[in-house]
Amino acid sequence: MGEIFFEITIIVCLAAFFSFIFRFFRQPPILAYILTGIVLGPLGLLNLQGQEVLVSLAEIGITLLLFMLGLELKFSELKSVGKASVIIGLVQIIFTSLVGYFICIVLGFSQITSVYVGVALTFSSTIIIVKLLSDKKDLNSLYGKISIGFLLVQDFIAIIALIFLSGFSSGESVSYVTFIILILKATALFVAVILASKYLVPGMVNRIAHSHETLFLFSIAWAFGISALVSSSFIGFSIEIGGFLAGLSLANSIESSQIATKIRPLRDFFITIFFVTLGMRMLISNFSPILIPGIILSSFILIGNPLIVMVIMGVLGYRKRTGLLTGLTVAQISEFSLIVIYMGNRIGHVSDDVVSLVTFVGAITFVVSTYMIINGNRLYRVLSPYLGLFERNKIKEKRMSVQPFEDHAVLIGARRTGGQILEALLKDENRKIVVVDFDPYIVEDLQEDKITTLYGDISDPEIQELAGIAKAKLIISTVSDMEDNILLLKAIKNLKKKPKVILLALEKHEAVELYKEGADYVILPHIAGGHHIAKILLDKDYMKLIERYKEKEMPLLFD
Repeated sequence: MGEIFFEITIIVCLAAFFSFIFRFFRQPPILAYILTGIVLGPLGLLNLQGQEVLVSLAEIGITLLLFMLGLELKFSELKSVGKASVIIGLVQIIFTSLVGYFICIVLGFSQITSVYVGVALTFSSTIIIVKLLSDKKDLNSLYGKISIGFLLVQDFIAIIALIFLSGFSSGESVSYVTFIILILKATALFVAVILASKYLVPGMVNRIAHSHETLFLFSIAWAFGISALVSSSFIGFSIEIGGFLAGLSLANSIESSQIATKIRPLRDFFITIFFVTLGMRMLISNFSPILIPGIILSSFILIGNPLIVMVIMGVLGYRKRTGLLTGLTVAQISEFSLIVIYMGNRIGHVSDDVVSLVTFVGAITFVVSTYMIINGNRLYRVLSPYLGLFERNKIKEKRMSVQPFEDHAVLIGARRTGGQILEALLKDENRKIVVVDFDPYIVEDLQEDKITTLYGDISDPEIQELAGIAKAKLIISTVSDMEDNILLLKAIKNLKKKPKVILLALEKHEAVELYKEGADYVILPHIAGGHHIAKILLDKDYMKLIERYKEKEMPLLFD
């Protein structure tokens, strides 16, 4: 027992060390975990004795991962992703899987292996994309909303694929009869889950929700208990699918978000072990057979997948910039891709070589796509002259035409801080204002209020020209993206008549850099907030003033 504890300690410490390094290079932690497995396994730096224990812990990790997915994934959310996301998601899955299948056939893989790899290549990592878009402050942009929408569609398809895989026994052949039996069993399971989530689970959870410890233990017991039931010989699905169904049955309870918060750290620990075990199974000593296929498939994911999405978005009437940025979000495979291959290997459909191949593709695409997404605006500026092919004449992504203003104010970002600034600017009836925002809902609302508004990113030269920054008197940006603000300042430096520029920064060092680049004033929210409170406290009737501000600001908190 002490030996296993020592080995797990080494795994966790080494994974934490690599995670710190990968975080510095803005890479996802999954890579750190896989590298940990490679160091401990194929490279032979440590001969682990408890590999069977690690495999069991890895299965718990997948079970908790799918439990969390079921907990946070509601079927009703499909209604909110939008028609474009559903179309893009489904068409991309079909094209990517077919192309991936034929590439594998050409490379000499068997039909069943080609099917597995083709399916694995279709999924993109929701976790990584949401993190990157959040860091870029692009979650509310049009391409961000579309990307999250079709990633949600991918997640549903991935779950369906995993359910079918989990119904096969080790070494069982694929037949029409098997598929029919699986469909009937899966349908019965989903009906049972829906009934339980509606009539049984909410009452049980509400009775124990007052105790945090009991709620946590109940959630774990429910996940493991349903997993054990579903994986029994009578039902015949895997424990991982049991975890998903357990989470799905809790998704409609009021306490679902609280349960997710409590389970997430436990899931992160066990899923770390899963990715470490994948790295340990990489066949480094016999790497040559998968090197060329890995590079070819990685190239398809990094280049072919974005092209497929760009073509679809062009047909749907989106601009080339939106198409490119959306396409970049599918330039990597998903953690679900690795789980699909792992389960295929466990039931004997694919070999260890295929597991190593897909893991290798995952490592390459995780690294390269991260930098592609982070530098999406720069890629667009470089590739823009060649992307006209993906933009149709009938563009649905309309931009309001702007009459040629002069000595006007340009406000970039009209949410929260920007909304307050816009309210102040509108009090001067003689001031001409152009608003630029990348949230399509904000743009629609402002256009309905007859406010001149452009949808887009201020780093886009076309948007700069439409907003008339060359003739503006004042430019205010409430966007905290340093890259966008620096690009805006560089564009202004080349103007003959330079407007006054007010920008926003979140950190002091960012403010210093913006001042060096020529900003006239930089808003630092924490400093501005401190000045605002100090001004209130200096007033004799500060208690009445506090109440007045509270009444004014409370509605904004629920906006």
